[in-house]
Amino acid sequence: MNYIDLNDRQREALLHTEGPLLILAGAGSGKTKVITNKIAYLIEEKKVFPSKILAITFTNKAANEMKERVRSLIDVDVDAMWIGTFHSICVRILRMNIERINYTSNFSIYDRDDQITVVKESIKELNLNKDVYKPRGVLEIISKSKNEDIKPDEYINQNYMDFYARNMGEVYALYEKKLKENNALDFDDLILKTVELLERDEEVRNYYRQKFEHVFVDEYQDTNTSQYKLIKLFCRENPNITVVGDNDQSIYKWRGADISNILNFEKDFKNAKVILLEQNYRSTSNILTVANEVIKRNSDRKDKKLWTDKDGGSDVVFMEYRTSIEEEKGVIEKILHMNYKGYNYSDMAILYRTNAQSRGFEEMLVREKIPYKIIGGLRFYDRKEVKDIIAYLRAIQNPSDDVAITRIINVPKRGIGLSTVEKLNAYASENNLSLFEVINTLEENDQLNLRSKKNIKEFSNLMNLLISHKDELKISDLIEKILYESGYIKDLETENTVEARTRIENIKEFGSTAVSYENDNELGTLEDFLSGVSLLSDVDKTEDSERGVKLMTLHAAKGLEFKVVYLVGLEEALFPTSRALESDDDIEEERRLCYVGVTRAEERLFITAAQTRTLYGKTNPTLRSRFIAEMGNTIEIVEPQNKIDTASKNLVEVKDLTTYKPSKVTQSFMPKKTETEKKESLNVSVGDKVAHKKWGEGMIVSKTEKGDDFEIVVSFDGKGLKKLMMSFAPLTVVK
Repeated sequence: MNYIDLNDRQREALLHTEGPLLILAGAGSGKTKVITNKIAYLIEEKKVFPSKILAITFTNKAANEMKERVRSLIDVDVDAMWIGTFHSICVRILRMNIERINYTSNFSIYDRDDQITVVKESIKELNLNKDVYKPRGVLEIISKSKNEDIKPDEYINQNYMDFYARNMGEVYALYEKKLKENNALDFDDLILKTVELLERDEEVRNYYRQKFEHVFVDEYQDTNTSQYKLIKLFCRENPNITVVGDNDQSIYKWRGADISNILNFEKDFKNAKVILLEQNYRSTSNILTVANEVIKRNSDRKDKKLWTDKDGGSDVVFMEYRTSIEEEKGVIEKILHMNYKGYNYSDMAILYRTNAQSRGFEEMLVREKIPYKIIGGLRFYDRKEVKDIIAYLRAIQNPSDDVAITRIINVPKRGIGLSTVEKLNAYASENNLSLFEVINTLEENDQLNLRSKKNIKEFSNLMNLLISHKDELKISDLIEKILYESGYIKDLETENTVEARTRIENIKEFGSTAVSYENDNELGTLEDFLSGVSLLSDVDKTEDSERGVKLMTLHAAKGLEFKVVYLVGLEEALFPTSRALESDDDIEEERRLCYVGVTRAEERLFITAAQTRTLYGKTNPTLRSRFIAEMGNTIEIVEPQNKIDTASKNLVEVKDLTTYKPSKVTQSFMPKKTETEKKESLNVSVGDKVAHKKWGEGMIVSKTEKGDDFEIVVSFDGKGLKKLMMSFAPLTVVK
């Protein structure tokens, strides 16, 4: 083997073959090269049998790349080595040994859909309200608990005084019982059951400790509690373990990653050696200077400083625009300019904090006929939630659109099943009627005897209400009304998962589309708006090109690199996100995310922000991200020519679609409140007993602020959970 092309630090890591080793590998420092060379060195020079090597990665792609690189270095049967993901390694061990913890080796592995099915069954058997306990939200709690190694009984005890959370724990317990009865494991169980096996069975534990003479773990900063326990169980008393990672790129806390695993490596493994890989082979020194300047502000880190042999390169440029629309135009103009200068579109990437930011850039790229590709997500107009709202608008504009009506008749779920919809469509086709005509006349129809007639009638009333206001409401107000009257946003809020919150953001951003259209087309109609959206989304689908500009979130960009990077939306409450502003730990993670974004750039880096931003259906003044100030004089700042006076400017007022307050039109369909009722409100808290005129006595299990009101959930004796708005609810406090 030829080790000449390794630098001093890389060679030092390769030659350290005895004892624990932490390789702190900065962005672009060649960590995969070090791992694969070290594996090859152990086999070729140290005569370690390939089957004695365990290498754990996070993705199949990384595992396959590792195998191929080792194969290219030495002539060896790489399949004899245990190189794979955490899950694949665990499946291999469990298939051989799971009988020791009372499962059989032919166990099933449940995917996401299977898990949802079991959670739904559990909710039903426990007689819980399916509208309050959303399967996806429950499953997210179960997965989070498992990754933190919290058992159902422990979860219930921790949350015993919280009625809602305690019921979550009961669902968790029943879910686990059902999986055991079915001889099935979910993906979290693959690791947890392997940990359980190794903890309980000394013979199996000693077998694998003897078998794996050398253990490698990639991306160690992304390990969670259960993965950490598994790694420790593989290690003998004086282990030859090499972990590779970068504490400055730990960006998955929301997914359960625990940065303390890498920060505490030297405490966990006695006599551990730490080697820093600081030489970067990707970026210019000017780009690395910016990265170093930002990340040094984090206190919770092991210090290192990236450097390169490359020339300084071009300055990193920060461009501030007056509005978010000008930002989108400015970035696309810069892309065209860089393409003229010789860069291919595929050399460039736009990186953003949230998926919803992609919409404006996508539209600009389509208009300029620039090919592009979304990485790690769907194009904006292909997202389910956006297509759902468009279908509502299409059905309002054209009630004869059977495709649109079929899509939304049970969205959000209102108890109208697929077989019922098929019967309605078949009847409509046989009688030469539109689906909406059949729905509208269902009460007078003796031929169609459907159990869900009441639910269909409610949908019919909803659509007739929306259609009646089509011509008197602005499009943005009509979208707002759809979301409120249909309960679409409320349904996602109740689900309360990361996915649901992202969908809410995308729906709100679709509201921004309508606002932009109204600003540019004072006399524009719903028909014109839908035509524009249809044409745009149709062109969208034809321009998905590997040769195009790449668009992605900063999380999706980790591990990738591009010659030219546009890091957009550097504003407080957007990046760093508003959810991080109250926690120092969360701000540090956002700063690491900024570091990841900066270090994706090889040659040119452009950073942008807007002084006012229309996002999520709302236009607001903004503040520059703190990260811009932290970059200091390492960047060139380009200010807008006509700076907006944010203190006095007259902004377009747009409603926030998630904290919706009914318009005058909507208020006419809501219960009226007297002035006395408005002023008087129950002074109650979670745990208080109340009485209802119809449902009798109950206990308040949750209380959530909704605009000027409170939404409370009450558990009534024999009646189950009821969700009420406090100002309307006919409740009295029981002393």
